Amino acid sequence: MLIKADHLRKVYKMGTIKVEALKEASFQISEGEFVAIIGPSGSGKSTLMHILGCLDQPTTGKYLLDEHDVSRASDDQLAEIRNKKIGFVFQQFNLLPKATILQNVCVPLIYSGIRGRRRQQKLAERALQMVGLGDRMNHRPNEISGGQKQRVAIARALINNPSLILADEPTGNLDSKTGKEIINIFQQLNNEGHTIIMVTHDQEIANQARRVIQLRDGLIQRDEVIS
Repeated sequence: MLIKADHLRKVYKMGTIKVEALKEASFQISEGEFVAIIGPSGSGKSTLMHILGCLDQPTTGKYLLDEHDVSRASDDQLAEIRNKKIGFVFQQFNLLPKATILQNVCVPLIYSGIRGRRRQQKLAERALQMVGLGDRMNHRPNEISGGQKQRVAIARALINNPSLILADEPTGNLDSKTGKEIINIFQQLNNEGHTIIMVTHDQEIANQARRVIQLRDGLIQRDEVIS
């Protein structure tokens, strides 16, 4: 079992007011699943993604990743887990504008301790080939399309061979045709064995995953496999 969430609850304090963003969320995700987490604004889906991505911790409850309890890990421990076990794909791409595509994909290798420029480049080249950008390695972000930028972000997420890929609204800045191409890449990666959790507000996009967890008002309303 890759992920076990046990009664996850998250409460934010805003002055004297307490906001319960996530309420007693419990579920499990096995290796090789493609899961969409869907819900409207304020449903708790971003809060849940931050906890699953070790960007935040639950107020109460337990979160096991690869059978390790990370619910109460230190900041340094969480950073190490993120570097080694999780690949992130964000809506805004988050690419370095002055760096080449190849250099952008190499960035996570620096933080994970993989040394040697040639070794880093070979790993980045392989990741870019996987997403169909082998001929764009020396371009800069302003020289490629939005869909290609998201492919770069996916390659960057893959570079450390993570246990989990977390995608936050990965098609949000793309037109429908390009968005479908990005979803096709995720489906292909999932077919190759990668575990993917995708956060979205779009039901049509969510239905392209193999399982949907629907949130509303911090509660899991639905958790079902897509036939």
